[in-house]
Amino acid sequence: MADRLILLGTKGGPAIRQGGAMPTSSYLELGGRRAVIDCGLGVTKALVEAGIDLRRLDMVFITHLHSDHVLELGPLIHTAWTTGLARNITLYGPKGLRAYWQGFLAAMQFDNGIRVADEGRVPLEDLVTLVEFAEGRVIDDGAVQVHALRVDHPPVTDCFALRFQAQDRVVTFSADTCYFPPLADFARGSDILVHEAMLQDGVDLIVQKTGLGEKLRQHLMNSHTLARDSARIAQEAGVKHLVLHHLIPVDDPRFTDADWQAATRDAFDGPVTVGRDGMVLPLDG
Repeated sequence: MADRLILLGTKGGPAIRQGGAMPTSSYLELGGRRAVIDCGLGVTKALVEAGIDLRRLDMVFITHLHSDHVLELGPLIHTAWTTGLARNITLYGPKGLRAYWQGFLAAMQFDNGIRVADEGRVPLEDLVTLVEFAEGRVIDDGAVQVHALRVDHPPVTDCFALRFQAQDRVVTFSADTCYFPPLADFARGSDILVHEAMLQDGVDLIVQKTGLGEKLRQHLMNSHTLARDSARIAQEAGVKHLVLHHLIPVDDPRFTDADWQAATRDAFDGPVTVGRDGMVLPLDG
């Protein structure tokens, strides 16, 4: 199995628009493990369209409990189960993930019970292990190491960047965060840094379009990272490749890849990729 990263959903925020990108989710194959990182709306279809066998997933990570990162977690696991999942899958996430999962099982109690009795399935709850993590080491199983760093994403306090490492290959996900200098040390030497990014002019247009005014602007500027600052983190960390993700805005035709490249050019001297749904990034060294 070749190591690779697939961007499944690259839009910042929960809203979706006709023909537009879907909210945040990614897929990582590394060190023989198969992990989904965040489960925004559309993650299940995106995995299938990418040719991923849902029955072979073994890990799902949720960086924080905003809806554009967790809304489709339950439906993804349930769909994998109805597709034929018969192996254990582990869900990792911050405090509160257990309550989400228990609520999902309660909501699906009728369907789950019928499928166990009528179709002979192993109960879904018997196949799922749930781990609520905090900052520090999450996994070290000899094949893959995963570490978490609490980042600054007010008003959410339990939001975590994730660093995945298998031998000499490293992929780091910023999660949602404002400009957060400690992330540079956390991501140091990564082959790929997947970092959220905003364009200042795009923020202004979003505020105008929604009519939510300065309260929305304040949230975006306090809780998210301008593209140039994402590039500053990448430069300080010495990463090989910066991938812009959780894009704000992502579906406004007035902004193109050239705008994102221009915003990062003076701050990072390595390659920058503007994330798009379905994009495959091989980890070939």
